[in-house]
Amino acid sequence: MIQISQIKVRPEQGTEALGKKIRKILKLSEQEKFQWQVVKSSIDARKKPEIFMTYTVEVEGLDERAVMKRCKDKSVSIAKSVRYQFPPCGEKELRHRPVIVGTGPAGLFCGYMLACHGYRPILLERGLQVEERCKAVEHFWETGMLDTECNVQFGEGGAGTFSDGKLNTLVKDKEGRNREALRILVEAGAPERILYEGKPHIGTDILINVVKHMRQTILAHGGEVRFGTKLERLVVRDGRVAGAIIKQGADGKQELMETDVIALAIGHSARDTFQMLYESQAPMEAKAFAVGLRVEHPQSQVNMCQYGLERPKALPPASYKLTAQSENGRSVYTFCMCPGGYVVNASSEAGRLAVNGMSYSERDGVNANSAVVVSVSPEDFGSSHPLAGLAFQRKLEEKAYEVGQGKIPVEFYGDFKQAVEGKEQAGKNRERAEQEQAGKEGERGYTPQNKGQWQFAPVHEIMPDALNRAFVEGMEAFGQKMEGFASEGTLLSGIESRTSSPVRILRDASGQSAIRGLYPCGEGAGYAGGITSAAMDGIRTAERIAEEYRPIEMEETV
Repeated sequence: MIQISQIKVRPEQGTEALGKKIRKILKLSEQEKFQWQVVKSSIDARKKPEIFMTYTVEVEGLDERAVMKRCKDKSVSIAKSVRYQFPPCGEKELRHRPVIVGTGPAGLFCGYMLACHGYRPILLERGLQVEERCKAVEHFWETGMLDTECNVQFGEGGAGTFSDGKLNTLVKDKEGRNREALRILVEAGAPERILYEGKPHIGTDILINVVKHMRQTILAHGGEVRFGTKLERLVVRDGRVAGAIIKQGADGKQELMETDVIALAIGHSARDTFQMLYESQAPMEAKAFAVGLRVEHPQSQVNMCQYGLERPKALPPASYKLTAQSENGRSVYTFCMCPGGYVVNASSEAGRLAVNGMSYSERDGVNANSAVVVSVSPEDFGSSHPLAGLAFQRKLEEKAYEVGQGKIPVEFYGDFKQAVEGKEQAGKNRERAEQEQAGKEGERGYTPQNKGQWQFAPVHEIMPDALNRAFVEGMEAFGQKMEGFASEGTLLSGIESRTSSPVRILRDASGQSAIRGLYPCGEGAGYAGGITSAAMDGIRTAERIAEEYRPIEMEETV
């Protein structure tokens, strides 16, 4: 297969211009026929406002030797595509159907792969199916009445369902799991462009239907999904998984589900399950993560910084990725940037408040937001306990709930910075920003774009002083890179505390815990950091189970 990289076209030309470019680069006559497909695209804005789309394509149907002989272009090469292969199945018998706890990306893809290869998995989800979950989340955003078992964190699709749906990952993909995960998503209804975009995303509105389609595929292949069903504790005999005690509904009775295998894909917010696993003596350790605040700017301002145009045609809303180092050695960086997105109340526990970012597929909101987060490590937690990071998160979320009186707390950056630097806070920055917001001073005023109730509050009181100071250092550094990023009227919302799991559930080379038959996977177990990496880890966990056990006969009854 012939690969051509760095083909540049103007955004308004689209992929229609690529055919002629390919023919010219490969020196093909008009009579020579070929097929091509885009395998990667990105935006080149180095000479803004002159913008180009850059493509890598694969070409088939030609005599490769002849083409390479006459074409000396360095952008042309022979490519070997990596095709994903599910491994040969093992010989060990499964006495009971495998159980998967959690239907976020890791659990969903693990269940999907096992179901498609004859293992008839049973998926347990403490929250509701995605259709009912959406209703519960919208009700919370409108009323502030939280369902602690079904919310932005818990329910079919996991926390990623109410996010931007970003699918880029830094995980190396020698075995083709990334490509396979994207292929499955497209098959389930995601747009085909995610297969080649440099920064692919789906959006919450499309993700909802994709998740539903994947569930239907699992059911069609003999799998089962039980909603409103919570893992209460493990049953362990002689160091091996023997079953799970589960409870269906808030008032349901506990029951025993016998199983040889449990894939533990619980997500980063299942704090009660972390506690249960600790008490069950599943080896685990505290891990580093990051906390910070959501930062909002007008999308037109971000577009101008990145493209040199406020409202570019034929281009997606602009994004950014920024990093800095504070004087105290902490990393400060943007996380989960949502072009045209919303800041959402992502709480899952009563009396505690956390925020996240979310975009719909069109990313057509007036504001852009991202988390600006500061690294924290076990040294910050004040304890060597494996769950100390969890306690650290909870303390921040309790403070956020307190200062916002149960609503998303919002503060202008100018006020935040004044308070952190110890200057008298007379409210001058807030007054000026509110005037801008009302259109009395300039045209750059804007209001929060939130999902959930919000109010102005002293956001600077949420984090410890060392983190606040690192945050301000990072903001000021980012303001040097992007004009207006650290303006006094920039909006801050807090607290962003769920960037990744505060715990790592240890596993060995076979993917199992010291409790044999227990397979921790995904973001909650500390082995992923986003939708795609969690999906890839879920696929790998399915492979590990399949490498040891043979499929279950369909005629088996339970």
